[in-house]
Amino acid sequence: MSVVIVDGSTVRDFVGDDEAFNKSVDARFASLDLNGDGVLSRAELRRALETFRLTEADFGVDAITPPGEIAFLYDSIFDQFDLDGSGTIDLLEFRSEMKKILLAVADGLGSSPVQIALEEDPDGGQNFLRQAADLEAAKLAEGSKTNHN
Repeated sequence: MSVVIVDGSTVRDFVGDDEAFNKSVDARFASLDLNGDGVLSRAELRRALETFRLTEADFGVDAITPPGEIAFLYDSIFDQFDLDGSGTIDLLEFRSEMKKILLAVADGLGSSPVQIALEEDPDGGQNFLRQAADLEAAKLAEGSKTNHN
């Protein structure tokens, strides 16, 4: 587990940095595309969503959620990502929806810094909020070097 301090501008800056954002999102997409066919199936996205513990109630204890509700939740999320209704999610669709999600997170965070505890990714990838905080820290460090020279 790691802790980061972020606010909405941290996340917005990350999303606005096309190179950093696309690199991060593309790497996550590749890690989710288990069969390497260049698109995400319902099963591949569901596997990823299960790691997010969307039905968790509190403090790591899972709520008892009927299987039909869980299936509906996962199908709804898949349908949100599948912009063209093809039955699969391509990289551009994934990028577009991740951008919307992260901008919604930024709006929710607002301008007040928030300390967030992040669980480590079981697949070894980095959390998007961690990457946003790391990008901000790198820019601050670069600015500090420039100001001292």
